Amino acid sequence: MSSLDARQVRERAGHAIIDADAHHVEISVAFADFVRDHGGASLLDDPSVRAAGLSDEGGEHVPSLADRRRLNASARPVWWTPGDTLDYASVALPGLYHQRLADAGIDFAVVYPSRGLTLLSLARQESRVGLSRLYNEWVAQEYAPYRDRLCPVAVIPTDTPEEGIEALEHAASLGLKAFLIPSFNWRTIPEFAGAPEPYRSRLQRVDAYGLDSDYDYDPFWAKAAELDAPLSCHTSGFKLTGHFSPSNYSFAAGHFAAVAEITAKSLFLGGVLTRFPGLRIGLLEGGVAVGVRVYGDLVSRFEKRAGAGLGRLNPARIDPESVRDLARQHAPGLLKYRPGQLVPGVSAPDGQTDDFTASGVTSAKDIAGIFSRSFYWGCEGDDPLVGLAYDERVIPLGAKLRPMVGSDLGHWDVPSFTMPLAEAYELVENGILTPGQFREFTRDNPARYYGAGCFEGTAVESEARRVITLDG
Repeated sequence: MSSLDARQVRERAGHAIIDADAHHVEISVAFADFVRDHGGASLLDDPSVRAAGLSDEGGEHVPSLADRRRLNASARPVWWTPGDTLDYASVALPGLYHQRLADAGIDFAVVYPSRGLTLLSLARQESRVGLSRLYNEWVAQEYAPYRDRLCPVAVIPTDTPEEGIEALEHAASLGLKAFLIPSFNWRTIPEFAGAPEPYRSRLQRVDAYGLDSDYDYDPFWAKAAELDAPLSCHTSGFKLTGHFSPSNYSFAAGHFAAVAEITAKSLFLGGVLTRFPGLRIGLLEGGVAVGVRVYGDLVSRFEKRAGAGLGRLNPARIDPESVRDLARQHAPGLLKYRPGQLVPGVSAPDGQTDDFTASGVTSAKDIAGIFSRSFYWGCEGDDPLVGLAYDERVIPLGAKLRPMVGSDLGHWDVPSFTMPLAEAYELVENGILTPGQFREFTRDNPARYYGAGCFEGTAVESEARRVITLDG
């Protein structure tokens, strides 16, 4: 831990600290009363809403270990809020949150849901759409007096593009400036669409918008671009095979990185970020190391599986007679086969050969441009791999990946309200980041991602605008 406390880190940094991913802990009975008061009482009767702990003070309904094993379901982080009274109250009460933010060394925090995250995954459309709409109205009201330092986040369901467009327009009309979409949507595999519901809900695939989607999401991306809306993704990977254990929650470590990889690859390979270059996509809590790896993998694959590189792999280039002549000398037992049997087949099922056609990129430099421009990678303060974003030895073509600090205030991994910034500053003290890189991590990249509109009338407006103006 740094020898400096959070206030001292802020003073030494000499610039605003913008927390790209804090959380608030919703008091469920207060939200439920808001829902009832605004005509949504029937929505709270959805069993999934009750199970998520959104309708009463009972909290999340966690299945027994036996049931989790029977259903192959993930263990849950059942103790996930701060256990300290003041710290818990700080993330549950907007007024106290606002008052104590300076104790954390933070000038401005973008405040994401906690229980509200589950709204985006509700299967019943009426519940998902209705409760998301009411949730956005609720946080807009609760945080209205504190918007100079706290920015509440709207939840935007996207099971269909139309659903997403309607939610975006409504949230923007409420004055909300930050928007959370699912990292992907679960779809029933077509072959099993006729299965009974208990089975159908387990026979699903990931639809991450860009590749192989059931819908054309371009109208949704166009609306986000029109509104200059930063779109954040913060879905858990608790249902991804290999990323959970029924008995041990910590086995899920890395699930946010796995989810970020899925979303980034789908949007890139599907050409979304070529068609809509102004989109800004925030992939939260998985860290920038996954971005470095995915970017490097895609560059390497492009060089080998697109254009001239793919042409070099074409089996038609292999001369069967020459292979047979070489076999005569080195493997005479193969001479019993015809020359054509000694080489790979040359068919391309469905004509699919170049995996990068849909992406719209024509060079590896185009990939560098997209990863430098469109993706922002949420990193927790204690993540030592942030430095990879600045390591030119491992990042090809001079790409500038954009990590941004997220405190995760409100959740179990923050032992103290004042700890995240001090942990982040260890990156400077340990020589992983320079002070200039720390400034990018904690101010510039969050400002670039959320955009000038998010900071109008806030305590950090002038600094954020200066960063964005210099970029422009």
